[in-house]
Amino acid sequence: MKPQTADLKKLRIGVDVGGTNTDAVVTDDTGDVVAATKTASTPEPIDGIKAAVAAVLDQVDDPSAVGKAMLGTTHPTNAIIRRQDLDRVGVLRLAAPSSLGVRPGAAWPEDLQRMVIAHSEIVGGGFEYDGTPIADLDEDAVRRFGSSCAQDVSAIAVSCPFSPAIIDHELRAAELLAEECGADFPVSLSHTVGSLGLLERENATILNASLLTVAKRVVAGFRSTLTEAGLEVASFLTQNDGTLMAVDEADKYPVLTVGSGPTNSMRGASTLAGLSDALVIDVGGTSADVGILVDGFPRESTAAVEVGGVRTNFRMPDLISVGLGGGSVVRNGDGVAVGPDSVGFDVVTEAVCMGGSTLTLSDVSLAAGRLEGFGDPGLLAGLDESLTDAAMGWVDQRIGVLCERMKASSTLLPLIAVGGGAHLVPPTLRGISEVLWPPHHSVANAFGAAIAEAAGSIDKVYGYDTAGREACLDAARAEAEDAAIRAGADPKQVRITRIVEIPMTYAPGGRCRVIVKAVGPLGS
Repeated sequence: MKPQTADLKKLRIGVDVGGTNTDAVVTDDTGDVVAATKTASTPEPIDGIKAAVAAVLDQVDDPSAVGKAMLGTTHPTNAIIRRQDLDRVGVLRLAAPSSLGVRPGAAWPEDLQRMVIAHSEIVGGGFEYDGTPIADLDEDAVRRFGSSCAQDVSAIAVSCPFSPAIIDHELRAAELLAEECGADFPVSLSHTVGSLGLLERENATILNASLLTVAKRVVAGFRSTLTEAGLEVASFLTQNDGTLMAVDEADKYPVLTVGSGPTNSMRGASTLAGLSDALVIDVGGTSADVGILVDGFPRESTAAVEVGGVRTNFRMPDLISVGLGGGSVVRNGDGVAVGPDSVGFDVVTEAVCMGGSTLTLSDVSLAAGRLEGFGDPGLLAGLDESLTDAAMGWVDQRIGVLCERMKASSTLLPLIAVGGGAHLVPPTLRGISEVLWPPHHSVANAFGAAIAEAAGSIDKVYGYDTAGREACLDAARAEAEDAAIRAGADPKQVRITRIVEIPMTYAPGGRCRVIVKAVGPLGS
């Protein structure tokens, strides 16, 4: 008998695309899992999404009860890493006469720079930290740049010093570029993408502009998948910080989704295990990611994050990744060697226990008694016990090291194991209070997408001596809450989850960088 659905339009469907599996879940209005499925990812990810959506909806009595759909996808990340399907971009920095010694993309990998950056120019404009103009905006130079780019680039990326705090020059440049290139010509503005730090924010903006065509294809594919399934729903993509972005926004800011997979898993792990502070390990078919939850959200990285070899500064979870997964290849030559190569989604045919010829960690885990319900244990009858012990010992030691590296202190913390390869995690680890495998842990990523909330954040510089600290913080909170409501959060349930104050002691006037994040469940 199929599970009963909740009231009309109270169900959600969450989908997450990984390198090995594409997972989907349906949840009700209380957050309970109504249906779940795990399907092998496909070379064309949209095909895997369609298969997963069809399979999970087949378990639901009334698919029309689904009112919202969320997708976490690796499309943008893969496009950058594989150097495929990226758009040519014109890069305009509003900063002269400062920063002329460092050209846009100067520290990029050479192959990616050649592929993405078609034209770049630094023109007059920009601001100091206190709002003082570096120079007046050179509007004629902006127009000339727009005219030179109109025919041979697909998008333009605009950056400006301290634009997250003072947006005037970027907005005016966008108006001028629209006059030259057309109102529909894609322009990415850095204040909408990254935080303070010109070069890293500029890099993130260039990547964002290069991903616009990829994003449009993803959004169109997701929408067509939902339409083919007969669903009339509000649809969203998950962001790097575990919150949601409406699909109408997702095709404008695709770079904000590049870290969504591990974040979905961590948010899902938190809710499934009922823990807000814990370590999380997400083990897939190819790799394992370890992160830490703080108040139910992944701890954000404080360092610049590299994506495809490019330094950026947008919000990303603090993670350590290693090539360890259910499809990792195990070799027995001069000692036992594991990975980092993996058979990925082909584990269902290539693993020895499935009748294949490649010994994988799934085979070893099955032989060791950790994995159940996968393949035929009889096919592993000739496997050397010492090989099994050595391989699993390597796995245990590696996971233990990852957990210790992620912890900020010697305090014991629980470890939540999720993902299709969670069976590889040992039941006890040094420095870990307990290891938990919560219900539905294998599809925690899709569950995390399904329960994700809307969010808004600000990152600005305030003058405490002028307006007063409390007044500045109140203004920052209100702006973050407004941003969350615009993103779809229920105004009655918005809450502040993060306030960070970074005094700028080198600057007069009591200047302080303030970062505030507001989060809330989606409104009806």
